[in-house]
Amino acid sequence: MTVAEIMAKMISFSEGNIHDIDHLIRVWTYAKTISSLEELEAETQYVLEVAAITHDIACPMCREMYGNTNGKLQEKEGESMVRAFLKDSGMSKEEIDRVSYLVGHHHTFSNIDGIDYQILIEADYIANAAESGYTKSSIENALSKIIKTKSATQLILSMFCL
Repeated sequence: MTVAEIMAKMISFSEGNIHDIDHLIRVWTYAKTISSLEELEAETQYVLEVAAITHDIACPMCREMYGNTNGKLQEKEGESMVRAFLKDSGMSKEEIDRVSYLVGHHHTFSNIDGIDYQILIEADYIANAAESGYTKSSIENALSKIIKTKSATQLILSMFCL
C-alpha cells in the first residue's frame, strides 16, 4: 500500500473522530517534513510515515477499555493492533516489525535506536505542544532533552517564537 492508501485506511479506522484524524495528519505532516529535511533514505521515510499515521491506533480502544489514552497504554495495546492493521498492506515483515516497534514505543524517550524513532517522537511532541498549548518552559525543556534533529529544532523555534 502507498502512504496515501494507509492514510485513507486509518482515517476510516478512526470512525469520524475528528480529533484523532487531525492529530494523525499533524504528526504525519511534521514527520514527513522533518524526515525530508533530514534527507532520510526512502524506505526509512516510508516506515516512519506509516508509523506516524498509525502511532495512536490504540487510542479508541484505550478510551473504551481504560477510560483514558495514557501513553503507556497506547504503547501496550498499539503494537499488536498495528500489526493486524498492516497485515494485508504488502509491507515486508521487517517493515511491519519496525512500524510496530515504533508505535509500541512512541511515548518512550529513552533508548531511541534510530532516526525514524527520533523523528516520530519529535513530530508527536510538536503536534501535542501545538494542540495542547504547552508552556514556553515546557517546550524549551523538550528542546534541551528530547528534540535532537536540526530540522525539528528549527520548526519548534519558528512555530513557538522562541
